[in-house]
Amino acid sequence: MKLSVVTTIFHTADCVEEFHRLTEEAARLLHCDFEVIFVNDGSPDNGWEVASALARRDPRVVSIDLARNVGQHRALLVGLEVATGDYVGIFDGDLEEDPRWVVQFYHSLRERDCDVVYGIQKLSHRSLMYRVGRRIFYRLVNLLSSIALPENVATARLMTRRYVNAVLGYEEREVFLAGLLYAVGFKQVGVPVTKVRQSPSSYGLLRLLRLFMNNVTSFSIRPLLGIFLGGVVLAAIAVLFILLLVMQWLLLGIGVPGWASIMAVALFSLAVTVLSNGVIAIYIATIFLEVKQRPRAIVSEIVRSQQDT
Repeated sequence: MKLSVVTTIFHTADCVEEFHRLTEEAARLLHCDFEVIFVNDGSPDNGWEVASALARRDPRVVSIDLARNVGQHRALLVGLEVATGDYVGIFDGDLEEDPRWVVQFYHSLRERDCDVVYGIQKLSHRSLMYRVGRRIFYRLVNLLSSIALPENVATARLMTRRYVNAVLGYEEREVFLAGLLYAVGFKQVGVPVTKVRQSPSSYGLLRLLRLFMNNVTSFSIRPLLGIFLGGVVLAAIAVLFILLLVMQWLLLGIGVPGWASIMAVALFSLAVTVLSNGVIAIYIATIFLEVKQRPRAIVSEIVRSQQDT
């Protein structure tokens, strides 16, 4: 049996050696061969130098340097393409997720006869605002998406080779990894984990909004259906309102003057139109990015030990 563990490098130069050591410890507990794949996602620190030096002296390490920063999700997919293990794990590279969890994941995977074991974060150490915001995020994602994504999913997971092959069959460029990994299917089981908070999250509000839109537009057309149904409802209300005005004028001789009311209705209609066009534009933009078939990432260099050739 061979284990592959994939992680990214971004402001995590100080964690590279320790990540390798912890993965080696996990593989020793599982009595298996292993490889560690580091993907440098345009890190501004010396993470690439550390990882490439490690790869040159240890044949169990593969270091991949991307031509530019493409984001963690795409970078991890690049690592999955290179992984050769019978079981493949992915973990955050900042050591908030312990690579030794792979031991627990492996035993859970075998005991429960599944293809994926992923971590479910315990958020008791996080602020109330963070927990509330995260819950709102997942509730909105599940409301608007066609897949029911489990809440508080961590990056950390262990996957079988057949599952990884299935994931690599998906070729979209706009990637929301948690949604993609769950949408692939197969039997997946979550186990509780506690991340050690090392630094503030790099996912700010704008980045979370982008992830939210990527997930919704990648896995659902519900917003478009909502626009259509909203248009039908507004049209019906408008027709009923016009009929009411006509009946008042014909039967009761009551006119309906009022510049303010007309402007309010006009502004409301304009807001609905702009919002609807905005949602449609997001879908069109996603199509635009996908049909060009540009690669998810450009690999500038792959470093392996000469002992491995």
